[in-house]
Amino acid sequence: QVQLVESGGGLVQHGGSLRLSCAASGRTFSTYTMSWFRQAPGKEREFVGGISKNGGGTNYADSVKGRFTISRDNAMKAVDLQMNNLKPDDTAVYYCAASRLLTVAAPSNPLAYDYWGQGTQVTVSS
Repeated sequence: QVQLVESGGGLVQHGGSLRLSCAASGRTFSTYTMSWFRQAPGKEREFVGGISKNGGGTNYADSVKGRFTISRDNAMKAVDLQMNNLKPDDTAVYYCAASRLLTVAAPSNPLAYDYWGQGTQVTVSS
């Protein structure tokens, strides 16, 4: 069993930065591929970025490449999402998710994730 709790959301201006954190409980954090998803009002949940179990590989949606960076610390059971050069289109609720079966090569199917956090709101003003 893994419980995930996100933090770090808030209101930021266009071009600003935020760092989201996801704290995990449980003893098997390192056995999960971890990803961030987001969901804007009226839209489907979409993949943002993922990181492999040992942190050696990452994968990003085209819309955030070069602006967002995902990292993890297995000893601390945490995964972070550094978001730079934020745009109004990045406004959404951001969720972290854990999957035991998925690899970072193909991490974008939300149905394949075992555990989800409650989400944290990110709002980017224009």
